[in-house]
Amino acid sequence: MAIRVYLEEVLKKRNMTSKELCALIGITEANLSILRSGKAKGIRFGTVNKICYYLDCDVGDILKFDGNLEEEDEE
Repeated sequence: MAIRVYLEEVLKKRNMTSKELCALIGITEANLSILRSGKAKGIRFGTVNKICYYLDCDVGDILKFDGNLEEEDEE
């Protein structure tokens, strides 16, 4: 994946559990787990906005481009 997810690291820095974040932003633990693992194929801007708000972070703190081009058909 060309976009790396660093949500786990930010959660740890903020001393917040995934379960607490899920309750705040209104998504299931299963969906947050998919995002944290880097297996998500997309995320709504509204969800990113809520994550950044409640974790008091910037988008660049949780999502980073790894410098590679990901092809559409890659798994």
